[in-house]
Amino acid sequence: MKRSWIKIKEFEPKILAMRAAGKTRQEIQDKLGLNKIQIKNWINRHNKKIDREQPGIPPKRQERKPAITLQEYKYENKRLKMENELLRDFLHAAGRK
Repeated sequence: MKRSWIKIKEFEPKILAMRAAGKTRQEIQDKLGLNKIQIKNWINRHNKKIDREQPGIPPKRQERKPAITLQEYKYENKRLKMENELLRDFLHAAGRK
């Protein structure tokens, strides 16, 4: 099935006006000739954008997790090796591989 690409930005004012008038997603879809999923996704994105712009709600920060020190890496590696060994011994005792 071939995809059809539509620039939904062109429809934004119409969608907003129809939503303000109380139209349902189905009615908007029928009127504009768009896919129901396109309307649903656009409305969800628009609502999230509005929520982020509300005063008092800090914007989400996308940043890296703090770096782990070499000592923490060594400890995690040692812990995982011990866990792996325990699981291997358990499987051997249980008669599996």
